[in-house]
Amino acid sequence: MIQFNEPAEWRRFIVGLGIDARIPDIVQLKFRRAQALYLLGWIDLDVLKAGELAALIALELTVMDRYGDRIPKKNRSFAALLKHMVDVDGLDDAHIPMIVRTGGTAIGFVTGASGPSLSQRRNGMAHGDPFDGLPVSGLLELVRDLINYAYRDFIANTPVGHRSAFLG
Repeated sequence: MIQFNEPAEWRRFIVGLGIDARIPDIVQLKFRRAQALYLLGWIDLDVLKAGELAALIALELTVMDRYGDRIPKKNRSFAALLKHMVDVDGLDDAHIPMIVRTGGTAIGFVTGASGPSLSQRRNGMAHGDPFDGLPVSGLLELVRDLINYAYRDFIANTPVGHRSAFLG
């Protein structure tokens, strides 16, 4: 259990959860928005829920970019794209650094086998009450790890220091 006693500690932690700098700018911007909302959560806990939605939106953009062309349009939901990460692209708990570090499993929350899944969380926040319930521990870190995983080949083929303004 991590505890933060000062805003500076919280800021260092949240900034440290950034995604790889070689990931396309549009995803960077959406994820940084989530981080900014998490930072404001120090002042008002409800803002963390908006940060969760922003993080899940960044993840949705990511999976649409990386896997969207592999699933027929009529079946291309956020849930289907996340499941594709596991079933076709090979994601397992060993590829998720936060799970490797802390133990447990996240795959069921990605595929929908465990609930509420990431897709269900996003749908509930986007179409219901985004401020309902308590913040979900570890969500920003999990989303960070999933985005980095989805872009791993892109990252491997992009020189350090190079930034992409476009998806693909």
